[in-house]
Amino acid sequence: MDITNLPIRKINTLFSKKELKPSELYSQIFDNAANSEASLHAHLTLFEDENIKKAKESDSRFDSGTAESLLDGIPIAIKDNINIKGYKTTCSSKMLSNYTSPYDATVIKKLKESQTLFTGKTNLDEFAMGSSTENSAFGLTRNPWNTDFVPGGSSGGSAASVGARSSIAALGSDTGGSIRQPASFCGLVGFKPTYGTVSRYGLIAFASSLDQIGPITKTVDDSRIIFSAISGDDPRDATSIVNNQVDIPSGKSAKIGVIKELMEDGISDEAKNEVNKVTEILKSNGYEVKEISIPIIELAISIYYLIAPAECSANLARFDGVRYGLRVDGNTSYEMMENTRAEGFGKEVKRRILLGTYALSAGYYDEYYGKALQARKEMIDEFTKAFDEVDYLISPTTPTQAFKAGEKTSNPLEMYMSDLCTIPANLAGLPAISIPTGITNENLPLGVQVMSRALSDHSLLNFSEIIEKEIQFNQQPKGWV
Repeated sequence: MDITNLPIRKINTLFSKKELKPSELYSQIFDNAANSEASLHAHLTLFEDENIKKAKESDSRFDSGTAESLLDGIPIAIKDNINIKGYKTTCSSKMLSNYTSPYDATVIKKLKESQTLFTGKTNLDEFAMGSSTENSAFGLTRNPWNTDFVPGGSSGGSAASVGARSSIAALGSDTGGSIRQPASFCGLVGFKPTYGTVSRYGLIAFASSLDQIGPITKTVDDSRIIFSAISGDDPRDATSIVNNQVDIPSGKSAKIGVIKELMEDGISDEAKNEVNKVTEILKSNGYEVKEISIPIIELAISIYYLIAPAECSANLARFDGVRYGLRVDGNTSYEMMENTRAEGFGKEVKRRILLGTYALSAGYYDEYYGKALQARKEMIDEFTKAFDEVDYLISPTTPTQAFKAGEKTSNPLEMYMSDLCTIPANLAGLPAISIPTGITNENLPLGVQVMSRALSDHSLLNFSEIIEKEIQFNQQPKGWV
């Protein structure tokens, strides 16, 4: 039995029965990292020494029957745009290559209270801007199913670490699909909670109205456990909300909608087939399934790439060489800031800052950013109408399987289209999950996405678990061996 393949509840049961020690689990996790990191580059930093000590402390708690939680002794990887006190938080950027965090993000504080182990910090697209983890200043991450392919992004390092079993689960951040898309590419579950249910305090911001922390896991139940541990209102985050969950049906009385616009041009036949496979299973189990049209989804990419870069332009203005991070000297303060930003930011980050600054500039604000906000409101309204008809919306998670490293780096617009299916949930603030469902002809995984109305996260997880049990996707990557 490979203990690193087990779900969190099973591991916890083995701990409680004294059939497995947290230190033994961590030893295997670290061995997996030692065997996979050279090929995959999932982690930027591994916390080996401190975890040996913390795992033995967890051993003692289980021996004495004083374990803190289901997550006590569970090794979880953390995306390197989430602050852990005393450790570097680089956002995979030269700009923050020497920045050590003086505080814990709220999600880290909550996980520490649960006595969770952190395997280390994982690689990402610089400042979470990308769909392939090729934009990291510290080198690309590769897909554990086949190292010729990307793991998705921006949380590609987190997804690759779970895929390679160098962590039991991982935290990522999702601005336009950056949890769900890499989860799909790596054959994992990726869950983006309702916007505001998980505090963003301590997450280095990309686009503040879109960013959301969430888990990447092997099973839906593992995502449920982590979401329960990290969610909740936080006075330090002005966008955080009270997690008053709405209960909607997850059994056979639930109504299912297939999003018409995400089953048309631009979506591969293999991705469509996965959706059709899931809906046929649901129909055979007595669920009502029908097609739902949300026409404004066709504008989602355009809306997103005005709003997200505008917010990125504002958020990244703080990296000026004055207070923290990289500083490149100049003859004047203006020249110093110019030199620092030229040296510190990578090509994709500069592209989005320029686009966002243009959209916010005098004379263009109303024409571009203002209209994008209006269209976003329309999208929210259209989703609200759709949820008057159905309880859950199903679509592909990604238009295609994972693509090869280098395949789309010269064509940013083609790269942006890989988030076609995931962006709408961020714009509307909805909970959304990717569930692995099948394997393509090239032996790469594909996932199906399910969305539901705001604050129905628990119901969405319950419904997704029903799909997961029916599909029984249990294949594992070994492409780096």
